[in-house]
Amino acid sequence: MEREISHDFRVVSRPCRIHSGTGALDRIGEELARAGVSRALVLCGRSVAEGTGLPDRIEAASDGRVAGVFPGVRKDTPIEDVEAAAAMAREAGADGLIALGGGTVVQAARIAAILLAEEGPPEALATQYPEDGPAISPRLMAPKLPILNALTIGTTAQDRGGSPAKGPARRLEFFDPKTRPAALFWDREALATAPVAMLKATAAMTWWRAVLDMGYLRATALADLNRREVFAISERIRRALAAGDDGDAVRADLCLVTWLMNRAADDGAGTVDTWASRVCYAFSTELFHRHGEVAQGVAVAALGPNVLRETGHRDPAAMQAIAAALGLKPRRAGDLPALLADRIRADLAALGLPVTLRELGIPKDSAAPMLARALKNFNADPKREFAREEDWLSRVLAACW
Repeated sequence: MEREISHDFRVVSRPCRIHSGTGALDRIGEELARAGVSRALVLCGRSVAEGTGLPDRIEAASDGRVAGVFPGVRKDTPIEDVEAAAAMAREAGADGLIALGGGTVVQAARIAAILLAEEGPPEALATQYPEDGPAISPRLMAPKLPILNALTIGTTAQDRGGSPAKGPARRLEFFDPKTRPAALFWDREALATAPVAMLKATAAMTWWRAVLDMGYLRATALADLNRREVFAISERIRRALAAGDDGDAVRADLCLVTWLMNRAADDGAGTVDTWASRVCYAFSTELFHRHGEVAQGVAVAALGPNVLRETGHRDPAAMQAIAAALGLKPRRAGDLPALLADRIRADLAALGLPVTLRELGIPKDSAAPMLARALKNFNADPKREFAREEDWLSRVLAACW
């Protein structure tokens, strides 16, 4: 399928130093010095703190620039954990933060930096979503502490300015580009600590997004190259994991591809907003927040193919582009959503992931509250189209069982 590729573009890059490979974490002391940090607080989860030895390794490599370790960041970044981390940083006189872990911890460090610098409760600093207007992001103008991200697993959260957290009443979302990291560490030994189940779930989410992003119809030349490379690497990761290979190269590739996904926006790539991507995002967000034991990638695997089957007909050109990327040639255009859904379902199932909500063990009485909240997901539905499609979206969700 022919796409419209333009060489008319403007690219804005930001500095971020990346250390990758064996011994990458050994260079964390020089990055702390470069950022002017003398008392860094390390944020991580309990399993990383107690089962990997990585906090001790960072402290040893820091040249005395670590003031303490906060080991209490839990899954999905509960806001009370972030507030506790910020309180510890304040008490320790921290002048920098090190996020050690995956997306949950990286997001926690960014929000902690906001809470340390800005006045007001978390709810007031988070993006507001009025019922009858666009989202409002508070202007968070205060300087933020430098942040270094030491990953234990590749994540698209690694180089962003936005961060969600689980609040007592609702999901809180924060945005401040000043919280993007000064340096990233993709250390071979640190990446080896991630469990295979986590690796597969993250790879599934990354692969799903890469596949759906191949539905673009126009792009700048740089964005076109980015999309194709992201798709190729994501497919390589998926095939390797399906074949039982969870080695160093796969884990390093996951860091690389998630970083490239973020780089796409800097390269001028627009969001590929198909109904399948938007509805799956809204449903999966509510699923893993309602059922805290479900990883985001697992939620996407259980929902994605089924949502695409029901919604693909609304974006025929994008579906044709995705089919071309996957090497699929339907006999009739109307067969395309089902053909794509079957292929994607099989590829995700090959990772050993559940591909329906029934297989995932989600009770059907979760459907109504999931739908009610999904209808108000502004990130998935900025034009407020979902409310007019409530009956149809209810049937789409029911088909995911």
